[in-house]
Amino acid sequence: MDAFAKPTTEIKPYDGPPPPDMFAEIFTADAFAEDDARLWVPLAPDRWSRPLCLSVSQGYWVHLTRVRGGGMLSRHRHPAPVHGFVLKGTWRYLERDWVAGPGSYLYEPPGDIHTLVVDADCEEMITLFHMTGAVIYCDEDGNTTGHTDVFDRVEACRRHFEAVGLGADYVENFLR
Repeated sequence: MDAFAKPTTEIKPYDGPPPPDMFAEIFTADAFAEDDARLWVPLAPDRWSRPLCLSVSQGYWVHLTRVRGGGMLSRHRHPAPVHGFVLKGTWRYLERDWVAGPGSYLYEPPGDIHTLVVDADCEEMITLFHMTGAVIYCDEDGNTTGHTDVFDRVEACRRHFEAVGLGADYVENFLR
């Protein structure tokens, strides 16, 4: 049967065993709902990250970036591809002539240096990013000034979740 064909008989769910050692799925019904602001990990004033998946086994993380009232994310590059999808608001790179808005998708090739800016007239920006490897911060000449990776993100989440009363082990909901 074609994977997308209409079934001609009733479809029954799979009820067999999962593959051995399979990780549990992560399901979040409404990842950017405001029902629990404690899930948003502060990055800087008016900037947050909402973890969705922190894959320490494969070195990537999937998260929502939220910026309110404009701001800039430091100039940086990545050693691996990054995928982004805008859910709300707008942003741009200082180095480009386009503006990303709701529904925009971005593939960033490894090595590209860019500076993400949310203009002051944007009330709130939320973008889903899938990042593998590290964020390598750069000066205006492209020299490395610092970095962050999935292990840094996990530690930041642990500290934040402990501070807001969820407990440091709350981060385990996102670890794979």
